[in-house]
Amino acid sequence: MRHVIALDVGGTGMKAALVGADGTLLHEARRATGRERGPEAVVESILVFAEDLRAYGEEHFGESAAAAGVAVPGIVDAANGIAVYSANLGWSDLPMRELLSARLGDVPVALGHDVRTGGLAEGRIGAGKGADRFLFLPLGTGIAGAIGIDGRIEEGAHGYAGEIGHVVVRHQGVPCSCGQRGCLERYASASAVSLAWAEASGDPSADAADCAKAVASGDPKAAEVWQNAVDALADGLVTALTLLDPRTLIIGGGLAEAGETLFVPLRAAVEERVTFQKLPHIVPAALGDTAGCLGAGLLAWDLLSTEVSA
Repeated sequence: MRHVIALDVGGTGMKAALVGADGTLLHEARRATGRERGPEAVVESILVFAEDLRAYGEEHFGESAAAAGVAVPGIVDAANGIAVYSANLGWSDLPMRELLSARLGDVPVALGHDVRTGGLAEGRIGAGKGADRFLFLPLGTGIAGAIGIDGRIEEGAHGYAGEIGHVVVRHQGVPCSCGQRGCLERYASASAVSLAWAEASGDPSADAADCAKAVASGDPKAAEVWQNAVDALADGLVTALTLLDPRTLIIGGGLAEAGETLFVPLRAAVEERVTFQKLPHIVPAALGDTAGCLGAGLLAWDLLSTEVSA
């Protein structure tokens, strides 16, 4: 059975699958990234994981994977197959495509940015299916974005398109690791809400999920923390929809797990802010933490279809 290898490399864990031509997940697996062992060990773990997936395919489906797709965090040069930089995983200028291809018997390999790859999956087979223009935003440790246009993800001239987390929403606000002050992700990411609620509640172990529960139970302190995050997020989203005019806004990541506790006030806050702009559909992501892996599989199949057409 013809299939491809799909790998989604995260800061703490790796998700992988063998994916059939129709998108069926033929086999799924997960492993720890092991970043505490250093960047060289992480790279070797990725390569060994890919080798093991290839061997599984040979044993169970009668042939080697036809291609592989891998999604990684940080700065990515997808065109040249280079993982340029990752603060979390410690690598720089890593020729990921070349290394993986060599380890897998010279099969074609596609490399993608983790958020853009997840956005590709959400756009084609998830919450954005059927939308010609969408914006995918996972609200996690930080906030990034993927701009979807007619079934593909716009990377920008230098690979930085969609970095909405670094749109300034509070002039001279909280310092951000990027060097600016007042960036969106310092107010509306899951980690930002966790910090704000830990301080407001006096419980250093409290996180964004605890804040959402407190909001649902009517806690006024939690409601204030939550509304501050929603207001900042709405400000960033209105900037994005003014520039991009998406048909659908797909919100994912840890903060989106709060469900209607997030989406009801967020839709209201965005609606209050728009003037001439058209309101997009604001919907939760559909694929959860499998989006990156599914997107990596799509990249691999796209690579094969491109080679055939060429």
